[in-house]
Amino acid sequence: MPGPENEMENCIFCKIANGEIPSTTLYEDDMFRVIFDLGPASKGHALILPKEHFADVTEISEEYAAKVLLVAAKIGKAMKKALGCTGFNLVQNNGLSAGQTVFHFHMHVIPRYDDGSKIVAWDPGTLDPEEAKKMQKKISEALD
Repeated sequence: MPGPENEMENCIFCKIANGEIPSTTLYEDDMFRVIFDLGPASKGHALILPKEHFADVTEISEEYAAKVLLVAAKIGKAMKKALGCTGFNLVQNNGLSAGQTVFHFHMHVIPRYDDGSKIVAWDPGTLDPEEAKKMQKKISEALD
């Protein structure tokens, strides 16, 4: 039967985060497990997985939201020291159109090396002032 409960029972990231499926664990605490991404964008690419199920950032609890950046900073700092990367990207996708493929909130920590590669790129466009005013009004009205 489809639904949130069934999604959690069948969620691969829930199973990995809670130790039901083995993984190479880089870090673990009572709320998160950090593992290597099996399809890495760079050497050392890791995923931060909450042990509770949240489909995306719009569903994450304040407690988890407050701690995920602390964990990301800790992992990124360790990567710079251990792997010699010169920086790292934090990537978090929400929704299929944004590239989310597993619907369990997770954050990517992607080590970056001075090799000229780019993880996030776009061709800068322009922002029409009138369109900006219209979007600002719509978004402000939609805030809860």
